[in-house]
Amino acid sequence: MSPATDMELAPGSVALVGGGPGAADLLTVRAMRLLRQADVVYFDRLAPSDDLAVWAPRARLEDVGKRPGHHRVPQPEINRLLVASALAGLRVVRLKGGDPFVFGRGSEEAAACEQAGVPVTVVPGITSAVSVPAAAGIPVTARGISKSFTVVSGHDPLSEEELAGLAQLGGQGGTVVVLMGIGTLGHTAAGLMRHGLDARTPAGLVERGCTPQQRVCLAPLETILLASAVEGIASPAVLVIGEVVRLAPGAELPWSGLTSLAGLTGLTGLVDNA
Repeated sequence: MSPATDMELAPGSVALVGGGPGAADLLTVRAMRLLRQADVVYFDRLAPSDDLAVWAPRARLEDVGKRPGHHRVPQPEINRLLVASALAGLRVVRLKGGDPFVFGRGSEEAAACEQAGVPVTVVPGITSAVSVPAAAGIPVTARGISKSFTVVSGHDPLSEEELAGLAQLGGQGGTVVVLMGIGTLGHTAAGLMRHGLDARTPAGLVERGCTPQQRVCLAPLETILLASAVEGIASPAVLVIGEVVRLAPGAELPWSGLTSLAGLTGLTGLVDNA
């Protein structure tokens, strides 16, 4: 893998570029410079793209983003497109949300390029695992409260072993951050409590963090599913579990008085379906 130090994108090469959490002004200087040089940009759904034609004025723009339950362009095809474009002599930018190597399949794309003999560089981006909670006033660590945090993917349901490990971490004061976890929220919350994490542990969901559409939902772990359903929280959202959530502005946890989904018509099936 070539070091991305001179910020020049050579013909026949690929740059895997982290686009940050979604706000255009959180793109790095290096990312913007490589976009200006690109001949083709393959971009993701969560990458900042509203002004992409301005940032990459000479490039062909290709949307290869995945949506929940729908991968219009499968990952092997994305790998093939990157390699084929580079072998055709183009300057290729693969623009991804967050950081390319944090649940971004960047390592798979880098491996495909290296196997084909295509020079590839990685430009780090600001990961949503830290920046989105921060935008809501939730630090993932705080002196005297939490000195560790763990980031997991909630795209697929966590195993019992994983849930047990996270519950132990949370019980010891660590912070748990779950990306892509809206669809498995009920499974995650119920599993952590089943493995011993206090049901009153503060939890926060930050929807579309770092954008003008940002919304925040705060509740104890036992009612975070109910709160998110009532408030209509949708993907993309980051889930934070731990005492650091109490540091968020307005962290009175307004849903703390509700302890059960029982009797709430239309919501009782959410635990089983999440």
